[in-house]
Amino acid sequence: MSDKAAAGKREPTATVTFLPDGEKVAVAVGTALLQAAHAAGMDLVSPCGGDGLCGKCRVIVRRGNVAAAATTLLTREEIRKGYVLACQTRVIEEVGVEIPQESTIEAAQILIDPDAQRFRALHPVAEAIPVRRGALARKTYLELPPPTLDDGLADQARLFREIRRHRSAPIMQMGLKVLRTLPKLLRHSAWKVTVTTGLRGGTVEVLQVEPGNTAEHNLGIAVDVGTSTVVTHLMDLNSSERLDAEAMYNSQRAWGDEVTRRILHAGTPGGLDQLQHAVVSDINTMVSALVARNNVNLSEITSVIFAGNTVMTHLLLGLDPASIHKSPYVSTSVAPPPIRAVEVGIQVNPRALLYAIPCIGGWVGGDVTAGLLAVGLGQSESVQMLIDIGTNGEIAVGNRDWMIACSASAGPAFEGSGVRHGMKAMRGAIERVVIHSGGHVAYRTVGNVRPRGICGSGLIDLVAELHRVGYIDRSGNLVAGSCERVRDNDGMLEFVLVPAARSATGHDIVISQADLANLMSAKAAIYAGTQVLAKAIGLDFGQVERLYIAGGFGNYLDREKAIAIGLIPDLPLDRIRFVGNTSVMGACMALLAEDAWHQVERIAEAVTYYDLVSYPNYYDEFMAAKFIPHTDLNRFQSIRQSQKQEVHV
Repeated sequence: MSDKAAAGKREPTATVTFLPDGEKVAVAVGTALLQAAHAAGMDLVSPCGGDGLCGKCRVIVRRGNVAAAATTLLTREEIRKGYVLACQTRVIEEVGVEIPQESTIEAAQILIDPDAQRFRALHPVAEAIPVRRGALARKTYLELPPPTLDDGLADQARLFREIRRHRSAPIMQMGLKVLRTLPKLLRHSAWKVTVTTGLRGGTVEVLQVEPGNTAEHNLGIAVDVGTSTVVTHLMDLNSSERLDAEAMYNSQRAWGDEVTRRILHAGTPGGLDQLQHAVVSDINTMVSALVARNNVNLSEITSVIFAGNTVMTHLLLGLDPASIHKSPYVSTSVAPPPIRAVEVGIQVNPRALLYAIPCIGGWVGGDVTAGLLAVGLGQSESVQMLIDIGTNGEIAVGNRDWMIACSASAGPAFEGSGVRHGMKAMRGAIERVVIHSGGHVAYRTVGNVRPRGICGSGLIDLVAELHRVGYIDRSGNLVAGSCERVRDNDGMLEFVLVPAARSATGHDIVISQADLANLMSAKAAIYAGTQVLAKAIGLDFGQVERLYIAGGFGNYLDREKAIAIGLIPDLPLDRIRFVGNTSVMGACMALLAEDAWHQVERIAEAVTYYDLVSYPNYYDEFMAAKFIPHTDLNRFQSIRQSQKQEVHV
């Protein structure tokens, strides 16, 4: 075939119609339905990033022919009804596809109370360190003396002299854009101006100069960029008051719930730009809502700070995260310098600075640095431990003399992925479970509405309760015949938590043996991480004076049940405290106080990063923790004692 003929040959296309909305898109024959949905602007749940591993992107083919790959994630009944996995099904001809409600990403919009309250963390940690006020970006009203023959300083030097009377600034700088406006502005305002200064490394930069007194209008934004959730707080930089907050699920989830999936997508053509744009759009959506609701202007936002794990930090800044995923696991930067927020697309004051809380190293990011600041671990005389339960579970332990941290790849099971009916802690999620005698199941949902699925705190309750009543054994395996709710479904046992007649979806809400296996692995990773870290430094858990549990559902966990399944070390309950979103707490503190910002810089440098993989017996520790609560009951004396008491009774 000639080059001209080849150039003129067009790839065959087919139209895909998505129901019930009727959205249509023309795609090349052979395109996966998941990619077609993205092209049509339809967001489908796809925690595994389209690898056919999670079974969440279920759609129903109503008409037309498709090529669907074989999968064990659909039952025979679902296949009979036309269900396919969108990521494993390719378009052959014009096709009509129905998207069930459970397959859509409902949280593409801002979360509203009570859902958002879980992530906002509006109340500070009681033990949080005291910091002096003095925001990273400050507005100062100045009345400059006009130049005279006896005082002939240049305009810039005159301004710098007055600024130094209000803020310590040995080294100062001013951008050319600001400098060009300075002569007219100073004279037209009768030398009465408001100057905005921002800390930039060891330099104080003049960000803007405004005529008159606008000093009372100075706002900042603190952001926690989590793998699952993005949280944004609007702060008054003068009063240090938190004005408002919003939360959204991270739109990057469209390319996978786990950071490794997103790293792989970032390596595809245009992938990094897609991921960066997605999270920035989330931030802009929330900032717009906060500004509108509080009747303020975007121009009043003079600084933005964010905390996130190492990968999220890279993706927000548009840095290639590929090397984090490959030995020796080195990142592009652990302490990115302050930049203009507009450089990454955040829509605030064009001169506003964007600060990234420095990461510790490896897979331990700025969210942990911020958390350590928030709980004051680095200033404690006693030994304390912080566990952030999430997809990339992080653990830190230490005191004011030493700190060490590691990352335990728990996976997203406790955040709703890897569990068939798992979901985030949003309206309709089961968050509390109790199994009474006779197999009666009592539960509570977020918002007290009909259940749609089960979230992390509910899953922990459920595993603990299933074991307590004998429906699962110590390995987390369902016991056939233990009760009527344990049934066989296509050769796999499952426990019916909510029958279809009582669920909001019209389907049974179950937990399968595969779900339990994922949960056992997730809890084992967290506990094994704490154990390895303790052994590496010769620490006994009895020496830990305070255990802080952080994360999106931290305040909603049952401490006894978390210990009962072996998720966290067996400590007295009065030593365990759930502290919610310490990442955003620490970010707020650093935004509001220059000395707090310097402390997070010191924390990031002081913490020793420990790679669990380098521990010779890590795999053994992990396997030993895949039992309830553990293979070694001596590590869980409170559980052992309670079992003895039950036997005695």
